[in-house]
Formats: sequence, C-alpha cells, structure tokens
Amino acid sequence: MKILDRYILTSFIQTFASVFIILFFIFVLQAIWLFIAELAGKDLDIWLIIKFLAFYAPKIVPLVLPLSILLASIMTFGNFAENYEFAAMKSSGISLNRAMRSLAIFIFALSIVAFFFANNVIPKAEYKFINLRKNIIQRKPAMAIAEGQFNAIGNFNIKVDKKSGENGEKLSGVTIHKRNPGASYATIIRSKTGLLKSNDKSNLLQLELFDGYYYEEVNSKNPVERQKQPFAKSSFSKQVMNIDLTMLNSNDMDDEKIANTNTMLNINELRYTLDSLETNYTKESKSIADNINQRYNVTLNENITSKNIGLIDSSVVKNSMPKNLLDLVKDEKNKVRVLENAKNNINSSEFFMVSGKAQLFDKTKNINGHWLALYEKFVIAFSCLLMFFIGAPLGAIIRKGGLGLPIVFAVLIFIIFHFINTFGRKLASENGIPPFLGSWMSSFVLTPFAILLTYRATNDKGVSINFDWLTTPFEKLFKSKSKEQK
Repeated sequence: MKILDRYILTSFIQTFASVFIILFFIFVLQAIWLFIAELAGKDLDIWLIIKFLAFYAPKIVPLVLPLSILLASIMTFGNFAENYEFAAMKSSGISLNRAMRSLAIFIFALSIVAFFFANNVIPKAEYKFINLRKNIIQRKPAMAIAEGQFNAIGNFNIKVDKKSGENGEKLSGVTIHKRNPGASYATIIRSKTGLLKSNDKSNLLQLELFDGYYYEEVNSKNPVERQKQPFAKSSFSKQVMNIDLTMLNSNDMDDEKIANTNTMLNINELRYTLDSLETNYTKESKSIADNINQRYNVTLNENITSKNIGLIDSSVVKNSMPKNLLDLVKDEKNKVRVLENAKNNINSSEFFMVSGKAQLFDKTKNINGHWLALYEKFVIAFSCLLMFFIGAPLGAIIRKGGLGLPIVFAVLIFIIFHFINTFGRKLASENGIPPFLGSWMSSFVLTPFAILLTYRATNDKGVSINFDWLTTPFEKLFKSKSKEQK
C-alpha cells in the first residue's frame, strides 16, 4: 500500500470511528429514553439493563452506519480540500478519482460486513431483545399494566388511570372487562382504587379492588326482553380477583418463547417463510373465490324450489318475459318475501366478500413485510456505498472540514434518505407499491445525485445551479418594453 493511500485511509478511519461512536451513543441514549418507563424503578439489576441495551443496540446500526460514513466522508475530503492537500495531490498528477480508490475498496468491504451483520446479527439480537422485554414484564407483572390504556391479561382487559408505589402496585381508577367464556357479553368492573400482589413462586396475580361496582348483562331467552338490554348492577367495598399468569410467568430470564417475526429472520428463513405465505395466500384466495361461486349457486338453487314455483304466475311466463321480474310473482305478500330474500342474500354475500377481502389484505401486508425485511438487508449494504459516493465528492466540492457545514449537509441528506425510505416502506407495507420499489426508493432517488456529484468533483467542475432558463424570458421581456418606451 502506498503512503498516500495509507494516509487517506487512516484519516478517514479515525474520523469515521469518532463519528460512529458519538452517533451510536446518541441513539443508545434515545433507546434509554424510549424504554425508561420499563427499566426505571423496577428493581432490575445492572447486568439485566446492560443486556437490554446490548440486544437493542444492533438494530440502530443500519441508521448509524450510513450517517457515519456520509459525515466522515464529507469531513475527511473537506479537510483535504480546505488544507490544499488535494491541490498538492493534483500537482503531483494524482486525481480525486485515484485518491478515492483506497477508500472505495474499504467502503465496499464495509458494506459486505454490514450485509452479513444485518443478515445474521440483527435478527438474533432482535429475537433476544423482544424475549428479554417480555421476560422483564413477566418478572414484574405490574409492568404488564400500562397507564391510560386497556391491557389484555388472560380473560381480563384492565385499564388503570394511574399507578403508584415502588413497583407500580397501587392503582387508581381501575376499569376491567372480564370476558366470559362461551358468552357474547362481558362483565364490566370499576373501582376507585386497587392493589396488585404477586409472588415469584406463584402463577397467580392477586388484584384487590376497593370501593367499586360491576355491571353484568342479563342474557334473556326472550327476544323481546333481550332487545331491552337488561343488566345487573352490584357494588362492593372490597373484592379480590385472582388472575392466572401461567402463560406469562417464566422463572428463567433467558427463556425464549416468542415466535419468529420478519425482523428476526435471515435471508434463507425469509425465503422459506415467503414461499409458505404465498402458497397459503394462493390457496386462501382460491378458497374464497370458490366459496363465493358456490354461495351464489346454492342461493339460486334454494330459491328455485317446488314451494317457490307456486308463487309464480305461469301465464305471464308463457306469454313473454316481463321487464320487471316481480311481475312473475302472484300477489303483493309474495313480492315482499322475494324482495326480503334478495336483500338478505345480497347483504350476506357482500359481508362475505368484504370479510374475505380484508382477510386477504392482511395476508398481503404480512407478505409485503417479509419482502421488505428481505430487501432491507441489501439496502443497508448499498446505502454504505451510496453515502460514501455522496459524501466524498461533496466534501471535495464544499472544501470545508470540521463539524460545522459538513454536519448540516450530512444531516440534510440523511433526513431526505431516511424520509424517502420510511415513506416507501410504509407505502409498500400497505400494498400501495411493490415491496422492491418501497425498499429501494431512497436509493433510486439519491443514486443519480451521487453519480452527478462524483462526476463533477472528479472533473473539477464543482456544483452550480443555473437558473438562466427561468430568468432569460423575463430579461428579454423587460428589454423589449424598454425599447418600446424609448
């Protein structure tokens, strides 16, 4: 390796390492801020908190790595241009293209490492992170109840206005919806205060309620009484409820029981899952279509029976087929029956088709999510190259190093990249565009910009925006008017 290549590479790596550590620390602090409610005041040991952050850290690398490469490239090449080092290189016959060669090889190798990191490390870390979050909640059952929203625990939906106490065991404004097995109604319980009691050796969470009442629907067999929606109301000063935590409790903090999601899978697992999901989608769509066709056939066959034939005036059918099919029915009562049957059939078929469409749409979103996760592993690798070929020529053009102007350009470009990426992924997940386009949209938008910057920087053309096409017509107009006035 030549001395110049070693010097450029060393300067870049030093800047890149510093920027990466700073940005990584900032994003980790953001994670602490997001999950502070789950970690603070729960009597968790420091080792558990370190594991929590360590499992979360890999998922922020796809954000930090491209931004670090972009900022380090602008700063490194900006320093070279600002200190006239590029001028010295050019006077020695070394072009910017030649100066970027060693760094381009290094970034290419880094992009390969980023790909394997995204394919192998991030899915495992995501799997362990979600499991650890779940197990922390299991260890502290009070954490399973968040303030201001309904929380499903077993057959109960519990909402609490406020929690207090060392472990959040004291509750205020408790609302509980208890689902009764085999019934279409629920028992509603409200109390002013409550107290949670749990034991690590027990699978029961004891909830003591104070000063409250409950409503329970009365399921009458009489349809007339059922329309009145009767209910029973009872008050209490204290009531004890035992909630079964068998499905939640886990004695081992490393016990991993959560099923895989698309973010927890590598490329081979994603391809296998996608093959199963798409096969299932094809079978489901064919089943729904067959059921709809069969439903129409059954409906027609049921309507054409010996009982219904007696309703039709055969003399009308023999003469000619009327424009209004209701003319085939003999009397008004039978016409009403026919219309009601037709209405019911239409409503039933519409409900079946709408529910089938919604079911297929959910499956499509799940498939799109897996495709996005698959493409994202390649996008992370390509974004490293893309940010380098934007940052390096941009730094040579603006000729500014340090942390001033380079940060402005880096943040602006990365915000555009991240916004387009988020917008494309969201649009693709809702089946608005193909998942491939949603994942690669930001790369497609910024790649021409990277090519333009690299071309102009390597040819010493700089970057200038020409507005002559906009101002020339107005200049000609003003000149013509001034000549007419003279």
